Amino acid sequence: MSKPVILVTNDDGIISPGIRALVEVAQHFGDVVVVAPDSPQSGMGHAITIHDPLRIQKVSIFDDLGIPAYQCSGTPVDCVKIAIDKIIKRKPDLCVSGINHGSNAAINVIYSGTMSAAMEAAIDGIPAIGFSILDYTFDADFSAAKVYAKSIIQNMMNVGLLPDALLNVNIPKLPLDEIKGIKICRQANAKWKEEFDERRDPSGKNYYWLIGNFVNNDQGEDTDAWALDNGYVSIVPVQFDLTHHHAISFINKNWNL
Repeated sequence: MSKPVILVTNDDGIISPGIRALVEVAQHFGDVVVVAPDSPQSGMGHAITIHDPLRIQKVSIFDDLGIPAYQCSGTPVDCVKIAIDKIIKRKPDLCVSGINHGSNAAINVIYSGTMSAAMEAAIDGIPAIGFSILDYTFDADFSAAKVYAKSIIQNMMNVGLLPDALLNVNIPKLPLDEIKGIKICRQANAKWKEEFDERRDPSGKNYYWLIGNFVNNDQGEDTDAWALDNGYVSIVPVQFDLTHHHAISFINKNWNL
């Protein structure tokens, strides 16, 4: 039997150390193909390119591992779409995205290009996982993240997941021997309290930088935020059906329509 085909992508760009760490793990489970943005695309969410042409270029970044890799001029979601249609030319058996430099816990899942790439694969019926580590530095230590990524991918390959679901995995910034294990969690009720820092350029025109603080309004001990704060890897099963099902019955019962 042929090996499974595994698509690896991210939002930090194809030269990110995080994607190399994930490729080194994924290669144990099948034939890996890398398709990732040619430049950082953090915070792009589920954006797609519709007004500009997309370009893909084969690169030699992973030649030392014997793995084909392509950089794409588009978003993380573009990378998944074009990988399936033009590079792999079939659905891969698994899509893994990351390892992202920085948290994608709580509301960050909405903004994350890492998770949107995985979600695009799941929308197409492909098992998918997004991985992130709570370390924003370029030279982050991925040794512990690789251990947990290997275990999680192994379970996904062996057992699978419910239809229309994918996994959001976040790994604390801790040495392997200080991580307490894995918690299966819900997404914390937390968000960014944001404002714009107003400045002036040399010509006197105003410009703005988005700044803010992360505010956790959720004291539950079953959330991804709690797990990460307490030294656990968090796994949140995610779905792309955004229907608020309880609101359907509320509207039917209370609204005069």
